[in-house]
Order: sequence, then C-alpha cells, then structure tokens
Amino acid sequence: MRFAESENVELKKSTSELKEGIISLVAMLNKHHRGELWFGVRNDGRVVGQSVSEKSLREVSRAISDNVEPKVYPTIEQASVDGKQCIRVLVEGKDSPYFAYGRVYIRIGDEDRQLSAKEMENLILQKNRDRLRWDMELCERATFDDISSTKLKTFLKTCGLKYDTIPNSLDKLKLIKDGKLLNAAILCFARKPEKFFSNAKLRCAVFGTNDTTVTLDMKDFTGDVFTLIQKAEEYILEHMNIGMRLEGLRRVDVPEIDREAFREAIINAFCHRDYREYDSVNIAIFKDRMEIRSPGLLHGGLTIDTIRKKMVSARRNELLAELFHRVHFIEKWGRGVRMILEREPTTEFEEVGTLFIATFIRKPAKQVISEKNGGTTQKTTQKTTQKILELIAANPSISRKELAAQIGITADGIKYHLTAMQKKRLLKHIGPDKGGHWEVTQ
Repeated sequence: MRFAESENVELKKSTSELKEGIISLVAMLNKHHRGELWFGVRNDGRVVGQSVSEKSLREVSRAISDNVEPKVYPTIEQASVDGKQCIRVLVEGKDSPYFAYGRVYIRIGDEDRQLSAKEMENLILQKNRDRLRWDMELCERATFDDISSTKLKTFLKTCGLKYDTIPNSLDKLKLIKDGKLLNAAILCFARKPEKFFSNAKLRCAVFGTNDTTVTLDMKDFTGDVFTLIQKAEEYILEHMNIGMRLEGLRRVDVPEIDREAFREAIINAFCHRDYREYDSVNIAIFKDRMEIRSPGLLHGGLTIDTIRKKMVSARRNELLAELFHRVHFIEKWGRGVRMILEREPTTEFEEVGTLFIATFIRKPAKQVISEKNGGTTQKTTQKTTQKILELIAANPSISRKELAAQIGITADGIKYHLTAMQKKRLLKHIGPDKGGHWEVTQ
C-alpha cells in the first residue's frame, strides 16, 4: 500500500505527533468536511509502524474529544500495513468552523494554515450561505392553494417540463422543503405574492426635470416576479422616445435606450435584489436619464469595477437565479453587465446607501431617428399629449382634475403637459382659470 499526503490525508510517524495530527484533522474538516490521519507512516509515505494497544487508541480518542470543537466522532482503528501496526483515524463533519486547541486551521495542499479573523468570518458565512438565502427559506403561512396552476403550467411549458400536480411540479423545481413552500415558490407562482411579501412590488415614476421636483406620473405594480419584469419593461417603453427603422417593408420600433440592455438591468434588479430589505425595485425616468434601483448592494465581495471588467457574478438568490436561467432570463456565465455595456456604453453603475443603481443616459428626441432611402424620419411617443388633445376637443371645458383622472397621471403631470403644449401653440386657454375653456389650435 502506497501513501501520500494530500488535502484529505495526513501522515504521522507516531502518536508522539498527536497534537500536530489533530490540527491536521481540523484543517481538513474545515476545507473538505472530511479527513484521514495515519500514525505509523512517515510523511514521505514510508510505513514504519508503531506500538498499538487499547490504551493508545483511547489516548487518541480522548485527545480529539478534549481538543476539537464542535465535537466530532471519529472512527479510530488498528490497521496492519506491510506487516506493521498503524493507527488510522477517519473523521467527517459539516459543522465548520472546527477549532483545534482553540484555533481554526485550513488545509492548503498538504499543509495546515491558521485562519485570520476575516478568513474565519468568511468560512462562517459560507457555512450558512444556504440558511441565509431568502429565496430558500420556508414561507410558513403559505399553502399549495396559494399557488396559481396557470402560472406554473406556463413556466414549465417554457422550460420544457411537464406539469403534473402543483406539489409534484414544485418539487421538480426544488421549491418545496419538508412539505412546505419556499419563498421563491411564492414570489414566482403565487396568485398574490404581495399577500406574503409587501415588498414584492414595482414602483415607477416619470419626472419632468432632472430631479424629483415635478412628478408627471407615478404607478405601483404588484404580482409575481415575472409579471413585474414585464410591467417594468412596458412602463419604460410607454414613457420614452421611440424611433423607428425599416427592415425591408417592415417598420421596427427603436427605443432611445436599447431594449435588451434595460431589460437585462430589470431582470438583474429582481433576481439579485435583497428581499430582506423592505424597499421595492424602483424605476425613475428623468428628463436626462433613467434609473433602475434595486435594494441591496453587490453580493459576494463583488465591486463595481469587477462587474464592469470581468464576466463574473455572485448570486444572492441562488434558487431564484436558477428559475430565471431555466426560462433563459439570465446566463450562468454572468454576461449580463457586459451585454448592457456593449449596447449602452454610457451606462453607469453605483451603490448608494443600500441601493444598487443602474443609470441609462437618455437621448434627445431629435436623435431617435431611422433611415429610409437615404433620408431620415423621426417619431416620438406623444401618447399623453394626444390623449389630452382628444379629451379637450370633446370637452373644451374639461378641468385639470378631470384630465388627470381620465389619463391616469398626477395633476402635476397634467399641468406640465398643458404648459408645454401651450408653448408649442398646440392649444390655448380662453377666459379665466376658473370658468374658462380650452381651444385646440393645431
């Protein structure tokens, strides 16, 4: 039998090196959750043997019991190798970090290195990473009756899986533990996720300037995470400039901010946000920029510089990310940020307070153009303006409050649009503020 030291095997010539052997056992446990220790074999692999008795076996067992925390229960046995007697110790455990003589060690190759305080902190975090993951926690109040079979069927069909029953289908997706639903199951497939998580929502707003002094529109959305992603995309498209280009005889809309880029940022916001934070995912559209704000800073030690330059990702919500990957929302290789920067190179990422913010620079309406037979055409969304003109044409005495109610934006938003339309001479107001009426001029 040939021996060689490794990250899982330590060799000692005799029990005179018992303390060093126990340190090696702990170092291996902390690295690989198992370790094998031999007494009677030199570190070069040569078997020299040693005296083995019931007393010596008890001494090894007692030394491990007295000097290793938390407790481990090793297998200690006498072994005959090449006709010589040796002691073999085999131990397993996942309750790291393990201490030997009051200190923590880690196995690096065939050597044992004492951990620093920071390294020990990281080891504890790694040990508890699954316990700390919000998406893998049990949603104690939820039952299978809270799950929408329609949502579940749609998802399974998209990722090529067959629907059976709600419990069986969720079990396939690893969304059940001990017969209970996990948070990820509720967030993705519940009829009303907001019933359980008040922060499972989307908040959107449009502002008339480069700050929040003038609010043109504000809406909140609730629903499952896939619905919220769709609502976010629709809201952005509704409130930004849209150009167009011709592909053959077909017209293709071209948003001022690349659609794939901001969609990726939306998906990342919902996938990697910290759901323990009370805040929601927020989309703020200003005159000069659009911000997608997600609760929770970068995870796993990543920095802004790292995500911009490297194709790496650290998943705060591993189970949720796996569900997104199944329906091709995200890639496992962390290409999302690179793709955003390829399509929108001026995109900025920053961490402010407890928020991660992706900022897209808006383009002036005159830049949102398309080519046709060597010429250019321009088209911007003017849905709100058009609605106001239609309502005023039908009822010239309509009030701002009535306009706001029918269009679905704030009174400040209506005031902003009316002022802008008057400057463009699209309409004018006749008579006093109260009792007067509007006249459409163009």
